[in-house]
Amino acid sequence: MTAATGGGSAVVSFPTETQILITREFSAPRHLVYKAWTTPELVKRWWNAKRGTVTVAEIDLRVGGKWRYVMIAARGFEVAFHGEFREIVPNERIVSTEIYEGVPPGTPNDGTLNTATFREAGDRTTLTILVQAPNRQVRDMIIQSGMEAGMQDALDLLEQVATSIR
Repeated sequence: MTAATGGGSAVVSFPTETQILITREFSAPRHLVYKAWTTPELVKRWWNAKRGTVTVAEIDLRVGGKWRYVMIAARGFEVAFHGEFREIVPNERIVSTEIYEGVPPGTPNDGTLNTATFREAGDRTTLTILVQAPNRQVRDMIIQSGMEAGMQDALDLLEQVATSIR
């Protein structure tokens, strides 16, 4: 597999059998995309991907710091993720773990290691997100979960938020 198909302007590819690579260009400078990505009250405006209401956006933006996002989706279904920051280069790079809290009890849940890189060219920013799954099965479950459609909508909203805070 080399690339996914779907709507939205982010490009999704699969560099290895355990990776997902997401690339999206924004019409906003890097510092604004980074700010929208890392500020709790701004995350609440885009992370829902038009699928619910974000009730929790906690971000302790430091190496070893934790993050947690919770959304109430259709019919009251709760969607929650959390992780820990492993590396932070302000306005350039964030490496963090990501664990989905809805995994059934007794199911291994090692989560993923995600690297978000923010590159600026003029007044535009290219965001790349490399998702490293522990194995192909987890990567494929993420792909089959409908992740791409929600991610496309979330990144569209992220661009709107980033351009609104100029």
